[in-house]
Amino acid sequence: MEAAIRAEGLVKTFGDVRALDGVDLEVPPGTVLGLLGPNGAGKTTTVRCLTTLLRPDSGTAHVAGEDVLRHPDRVRRLMGLSGQFAAVDEYLTGRENLVMVGRLYQMPRRAARARADELLEWFNLADAGDRITKNYSGGMRRRLDLAAALVVRPPVMFMDEPTTGLDPRNRLALWDVIKSLVEEGTTLLLTTQYLEEADHLADDIAVVDHGRVIARGTADKLKAQVGGERVEVVVRDPARLDDARAALVRHAQGEPVVNERMRRITVPVSGGAGLLAEAIRDLDAIGAELDDIGLRRPTLDDVFLSLTGHAAEQGNGEGATTEGGDEDADAAKDKKKDRKDRVSQR
Repeated sequence: MEAAIRAEGLVKTFGDVRALDGVDLEVPPGTVLGLLGPNGAGKTTTVRCLTTLLRPDSGTAHVAGEDVLRHPDRVRRLMGLSGQFAAVDEYLTGRENLVMVGRLYQMPRRAARARADELLEWFNLADAGDRITKNYSGGMRRRLDLAAALVVRPPVMFMDEPTTGLDPRNRLALWDVIKSLVEEGTTLLLTTQYLEEADHLADDIAVVDHGRVIARGTADKLKAQVGGERVEVVVRDPARLDDARAALVRHAQGEPVVNERMRRITVPVSGGAGLLAEAIRDLDAIGAELDDIGLRRPTLDDVFLSLTGHAAEQGNGEGATTEGGDEDADAAKDKKKDRKDRVSQR
């Protein structure tokens, strides 16, 4: 079966910055690929190349069987895109925004209105559908932007950190929307910084760092690479970090990681709750007072500490993350350009 999304050897540079350094991806139809990586890894640049918003310096890409470089217009008719910034018209209502997108895709007016009503219900925006978008909260704009990307039921969807800026309830609702889309046959490439999100939604995960795919597999496979369990300790007195680390070393299945700023020690282990009880006794024996201790499953930081040697950076709200080294100065600093590009694409 032909891949719904395929990239081979994608390279993109901005001045001296090599944002993509030979990215290879393949996404079978009707599946979800989670593109996982820290800020500046190359996720957004990859999406922008695959969705015709950037032209790679070299390499090939196909979406829904169409060549991205040779036939960009055909690709745009077969895909939907929700980027990091909400591309909505602030002076139209939510309903008018969705109808406008449908009309731009040459939908009949009645069909565009019906689809707008359906999406407003789906994204819990029906009560706000006739309000000016300028008065929407950041999370509401995010949901409206996602709805706009689905107006024409595209066979291939690209979502660039779609849950940024959403509260937990709306995040879970969006997950349900994504699962429904995939059940109906949509292929999805999803970029995220959150392992939990990729774990919940993705059939497969590609880990990107410094413009390269450095690992690929299911969430369970990636977790297995860094060990199944962690003892995590927060020491009350920073001066006792070294003592606490020494007490925990004998339980470690790998090198403990110390975060001095957070007063936290993370130790890869095996043995479950019984081992945790032993660790508590050892720490108590040396008189180390703790603010927290627990047995944790691997986190995004654990995966990246293992694969890249550094922790992933987390964003804070809508538009909080940009791919620093990925974009040229205008694309990285001016989110209005990102909105304009995506409105034009629609």
